Amino acid sequence: MVRKGTLAYQQLPCSADAFVWLRLYQEENRRDGVPQGKALPLWGTLRRPWRPLKYDAARAMFNRANGLLGSNWTLHDLRHTAAYRMARDPKVSLTDVQWVLAHAHLSTTQIYLQAGDDEVIETIRVHHARRSAAAQRPIVPAPGYRPESLRTLFGESR
Repeated sequence: MVRKGTLAYQQLPCSADAFVWLRLYQEENRRDGVPQGKALPLWGTLRRPWRPLKYDAARAMFNRANGLLGSNWTLHDLRHTAAYRMARDPKVSLTDVQWVLAHAHLSTTQIYLQAGDDEVIETIRVHHARRSAAAQRPIVPAPGYRPESLRTLFGESR
């Protein structure tokens, strides 16, 4: 992709599903006669004459969809959603998310680590349930110790 601010070219990781959907889009465009080629834009407008799908046209597309759905999504919301999901994945480092987003400072990326009220409540609820379950489990003696000998030494356990 080409970065908005610097116009620098950057390869970005993508899911296999995204490539499948991209290929289906390309094939549909090919059948419709949309010009194709390595040097041509990947995304195009639906109406003739076909033109590259630039930011203003994509925003207009979102505005039309928002009007039909009664929503207010933006292109930037897609970026925020992807960033939030990556940042919340314990197997993705925050520095990897920073690289994908091209943030100069890690502190900018850290905003995606903020948990909502419901998430914090659920995390603490699970924490207490885990501690409660651990307290209720009987302590099993290590192999080689006879339970009756331990009872004689330490008395009955609760």
